[in-house]
Amino acid sequence: MNHYELRILCFGICLTFSFFFSISTHSQTVESDERALLNVGESEGISFSKDSLFLMNLRFRMQNRAGFNTLEGDAFEVSEYEMRVRRLRLRFDGFVGNPRFQYYIQLAFSKADLDLETSLVAQPIRDAILYYFINENLYIGFGQSKLPGNRQRVISSGNLQFADRSTANAIFTLDRDFGFFLYKTIPFKNQSILQLKGVVSTGDGRNASAINDGLAYTGRIEYLPFGRFSNSGDYSEGDFEFEPKPKLALGLTLSENQKATRTGGQLGQELFDARNMNSFIVDGIYKHMGWAVMGEYLHRSSNDPITVDELGEIRYVLVGWGFNTQISKMLDRKNELAVRYANVTPNAQINQFQQRVDEALLGFTHYVNGHRIKIQANLGYKWLEGLAKFENTGNSWTGMFQVEFGI
Repeated sequence: MNHYELRILCFGICLTFSFFFSISTHSQTVESDERALLNVGESEGISFSKDSLFLMNLRFRMQNRAGFNTLEGDAFEVSEYEMRVRRLRLRFDGFVGNPRFQYYIQLAFSKADLDLETSLVAQPIRDAILYYFINENLYIGFGQSKLPGNRQRVISSGNLQFADRSTANAIFTLDRDFGFFLYKTIPFKNQSILQLKGVVSTGDGRNASAINDGLAYTGRIEYLPFGRFSNSGDYSEGDFEFEPKPKLALGLTLSENQKATRTGGQLGQELFDARNMNSFIVDGIYKHMGWAVMGEYLHRSSNDPITVDELGEIRYVLVGWGFNTQISKMLDRKNELAVRYANVTPNAQINQFQQRVDEALLGFTHYVNGHRIKIQANLGYKWLEGLAKFENTGNSWTGMFQVEFGI
């Protein structure tokens, strides 16, 4: 265990100890006017409150998985197994002093979530943001959180139909960043809703150091013509709520990242020189009576995507386009079938380095307690350069079994 992993382990132990110590302390307090209120709810986890001056909701979730990958499409021989804790998260949200001043904190503890698979520096902070609610339809934020990018990325990993997001999301998403956030909701008399979201951020991703004077500017508009979804279902995959009437949400995102230092803007390897890049995203989700359809198109461009160092090594901006489509049906209140098709096509500027990738997946989910506790099984096939025949080099199969458990 290296120095960074040891620090995170110690931090997690201290945090867990503090949590249980606080519960013990509250349970021994006699004076009711001094005691914090402890509630346990089905959807909000564990809540601590003190009159109208303080509220903290505590939730955790973990994703334990076992899967396999093959190297060839026509030889179903396992080349590698994946067995690990994919995610382990602690989440805190609430307010202090005034319900208008709210906070949201999310910490990660698994190796993949700490970025230790691609970096030597542990990154436990996923979200750390403060909000001020001007009114019920307008609020601002300052801190680190998800940018208003493609719908699947903004959807929590705990509310997905498959064990992982699509390959298109992996390449072209905007991910998290630090900056100033603005959210505005405009309700109409016919129950339709317009939502406006804008962010000015560093453009360098989560927990970034000061690098240059470039910033990222992101704007998103969403339209819900038939009104709100049940239980915020426009940001949850599958129609677990069995919407009695059709519900539709459409979204459009534009983002400009000036002097970006990473291959994917907020994600990826460091470029040898800073580059400007632009992203265009359009997505939508439809739900009705157990059926759900979600689709998104993502495009990233840069005038000069290739960078070269003194030794001739090349790193490039991941320019091109991709899309993801998912269709699902709730078989009953507990079981769901879903299919996905996704594609990534690189621009001609980088297609000598980056291959086209297509993927198709079949998924089954058994919901024990909604998205909080569920069992998932996926089987997928991935092929390169549009050549789907099993015998083509580089094509592969993947399978995944995952258990999600949380409060």
